[in-house]
Amino acid sequence: MASRYNTLLELLEHAFSNYTDQPAFTCLGHTLSFAEVDTLSKRFASYLQHDLGVSPGDRIALQMPNILQYPIAMYGAMRAGMVIVNTNPLYTARELKHQLKDSGAVALVVLSNVANVASEVINETDVKHVIVTDIADLHPTPKRQLINFAVRYLKKMVPPYAFSRSIAFRDALAKPAKTLSPVKVNSDSLFALQYTGGTTGISKGAMLSHGNLAANVWQMVTHMPEAFKESQETFICCLPLYHIYAFNLHGLCAFSYGEHNILIPNPRDLKSMVCAVKKVKMTVFVGINTLYVALCRDEAFRQQVDFSRLNISSAGGMAMTEDAALAWQALTGCEVCEGYGLTETSPVICGNKIGNIRLGTVGHPMIDTEIRLLGEDGNEVPEGEAGELCVRGPQVMKAYWNRPDETAKVLSEDGWFCTGDMAVRLEDGVYKLVDRKKDMIIVSGFNVYPTEVEAVVSQHPGVVEAAVIGVPDPQCGETVKLFVVPANEQVTADEIKAYCRENLTGYKRPKIIEFRESLPKSNVGKILRRELRDQP
Repeated sequence: MASRYNTLLELLEHAFSNYTDQPAFTCLGHTLSFAEVDTLSKRFASYLQHDLGVSPGDRIALQMPNILQYPIAMYGAMRAGMVIVNTNPLYTARELKHQLKDSGAVALVVLSNVANVASEVINETDVKHVIVTDIADLHPTPKRQLINFAVRYLKKMVPPYAFSRSIAFRDALAKPAKTLSPVKVNSDSLFALQYTGGTTGISKGAMLSHGNLAANVWQMVTHMPEAFKESQETFICCLPLYHIYAFNLHGLCAFSYGEHNILIPNPRDLKSMVCAVKKVKMTVFVGINTLYVALCRDEAFRQQVDFSRLNISSAGGMAMTEDAALAWQALTGCEVCEGYGLTETSPVICGNKIGNIRLGTVGHPMIDTEIRLLGEDGNEVPEGEAGELCVRGPQVMKAYWNRPDETAKVLSEDGWFCTGDMAVRLEDGVYKLVDRKKDMIIVSGFNVYPTEVEAVVSQHPGVVEAAVIGVPDPQCGETVKLFVVPANEQVTADEIKAYCRENLTGYKRPKIIEFRESLPKSNVGKILRRELRDQP
């Protein structure tokens, strides 16, 4: 039976005490044991507490891809009692500024490759301490110097940046370690602000407590025990750790059972990914539809990777297509187990079970999870009919950070969270997602909210009106389509795309742009996206 923890500090200390010599994380050919992660994260916690003087509850933003420094900073921040703000390294200056200001982060750990963006806005935020890391900072000599030199000077992947005051990650770890001050937390203590888009276009921080995430760890391990055999599994971590699913699954669930995580910094670089994966005998693979499709088509992956011990393949973040699931099974002999969750639910709500996988469904609810499907009248719909999926359970967030009005829209006083997703309950108790009540678009597992994109595009001087919808895409699941009413005939699609590149993260940028003389509207002037979707 899975262990159930009241706080994530309990989970952390259990892992460090029980799996000392086991490999914890491997990245770019270097492995850290649980003992090494223990030592390094304590050093980082000591630096935060004694050198920076942070207080329990202060927020720290982590802006890195899947590299060894991420878990060190994450666990160190936990031990110092700080609240983690996971931050996408691909954010534009506008997006990063909003998240840092909204969260009130006092510290930022950032990869040097993207530090130039942070340097543009840092003085407009509450961030007092910037810690910069190079990609191979935790590798041994001389490999560290070789990799960092190649990245900075040969590949020129580190744009110039300048902070008025910052420290190198390695220098922070080199500070004399001091005894950590005790941190008092309980299950209600805030652990992370996990940012999600909003229907208003405002990015909101979901307040996830120690109890929320600890409960979801217990739920996931109980739901799929086959994936968590102590110190026997090798997880391939392709999804970014700043994404709530990977953050929980790899950083907490797998770690709590002494499993080995192989960190993939950039899964879009298939050559590097294949190089990393072929060196290990993976037992658990976690990805999204886009990645499964790409790997099944990659000849090197098909020929060079050992699938003999692969027992679990999991998909989340976006809907898995039947073709992709069947192609993966044909290649590896392993079925894809699909699940469903949201940032606000820590994240997992439902999941298929090994031995009872229903392709095209999201399976059964996690233990201690209640689900209702509600119609427009607020009443539960009959079985077999679609309704908005509402959930109640220990994994549901406390609230949105400093957004009581937005919280009230989705979270009832008795704990029911309205997801905005439409689902059907099938006869055997499994759930199938059929539509989204919200206009949210999912591009390669990332949420894109039309209002945010429309707000940015509408600021272009050549745009009168803009509307955004999602359209099917075989690679990404969906892609963003933008409808524009131009101010004059000189406005071009290339000009709009260049503007979006400056102001939007890659997955939010419109791939298709269509110019219109006008957009369909309701009698009160609201643009009707549904009509745009329904038009041929």
